[in-house]
Amino acid sequence: MPLTAKQKRWLKQQTHHLKPVVTVGQHGISEAVLVELDQALSHHELLKVKVHAGDRDERDAMILQLGQHTGAELVGRIGHVASFYRANPSKADSIQLPRI
Repeated sequence: MPLTAKQKRWLKQQTHHLKPVVTVGQHGISEAVLVELDQALSHHELLKVKVHAGDRDERDAMILQLGQHTGAELVGRIGHVASFYRANPSKADSIQLPRI
């Protein structure tokens, strides 16, 4: 189920104080980065990813690839930092999104 605009706004507020958990370096997206991001999303549900790339189009492509591979929803992006959310229903203290 895609996130509503209200839910994305709320999630952006929650990510404001977070530090990037995963960093994509100058060598791009590797299998190890994808595995680490998948594990981090399972544990945290909501996190920031820092993407170091040459230009904006390259960053956009990498961010899109990260979201597609993990099944996470892109919450927001500012410069080199993107925020992703993926619900984990098996987690006891999962994030409770605001109602639609």
